[in-house]
Amino acid sequence: MRNVFVKIFSLLLYIFSILALGVKNPTFPNPYKTVDMSKFEMTFEEEFDGELDRNLWVGHYTYGKTSSVRRGSYWNNYMACTENGNLVIPLKYLDEGMGGTGAGWYTAGLDTSSRETGFRQKFGYFEVRCILPKGADIWSAFWMMNEDVFNVDGSGQDGTEVDVMESPYYGRIPFNNIVYCNLHYDGYGEAHKAKQVSRTYVKGNPYEEFNTYGVEWNENEYIFYLNGMEYGRSDFGGVCQNPLFLILSVEMYGENGVPSSRDKNADEAQFVVDYVRAYQYKDLLNAK
Repeated sequence: MRNVFVKIFSLLLYIFSILALGVKNPTFPNPYKTVDMSKFEMTFEEEFDGELDRNLWVGHYTYGKTSSVRRGSYWNNYMACTENGNLVIPLKYLDEGMGGTGAGWYTAGLDTSSRETGFRQKFGYFEVRCILPKGADIWSAFWMMNEDVFNVDGSGQDGTEVDVMESPYYGRIPFNNIVYCNLHYDGYGEAHKAKQVSRTYVKGNPYEEFNTYGVEWNENEYIFYLNGMEYGRSDFGGVCQNPLFLILSVEMYGENGVPSSRDKNADEAQFVVDYVRAYQYKDLLNAK
């Protein structure tokens, strides 16, 4: 009975949050619909138990030990490290700068895009277990994409950015516990097309407690999950039919490395990732 009340309460919180945020055409979750793991077999498991594998996890739009601007912060993949069996992506203000760039807030974006040592997959279930970084202007995410997302052809079937989880709202709205899932295709210029599939409220304290965020992707649709419970689905753009790689990142609102409102004396933060896992449909594996 307690689980029933918890699910109903979570749904009411979700409805209240989308009304407050003014979401257009929201996708209402079925609080009893959970991901069916019996149809999957694990194909990728990263537990971060040892040193960070920098052949597997390379810098997203950063190369070697150099830094690059990412909105109101800087990315340098050497900011990321493993601690106590977790991946930690910190956000710190560095007076001396790092990797050839000057003073500012530094963090990291990592991906598995390497053709030789990375990981890509078409279809399946993908999940992260993590604690979100806490603080105004901070934007953390677990997402997937491929290089074909830049193709402008009116379709997302060749390449789509799938934002499994984004958390950009802390301190910007009355509800700090809101996360959302998005889809993007046709590049990032004038032809760019995007849809916010859904938003949901994470109960408890996602800035101190672990939660899981996942997406099931098949040839017909994407289905998004929070702690194993569905909270959105979409076939926007025509579902991607090519393999995608995985991305973990932290960034800040702002431009040219200057945050919108966060000064150098603000508290540091960190994105803590327990694991990243990928699964494939058993029937697809058996068909090979």
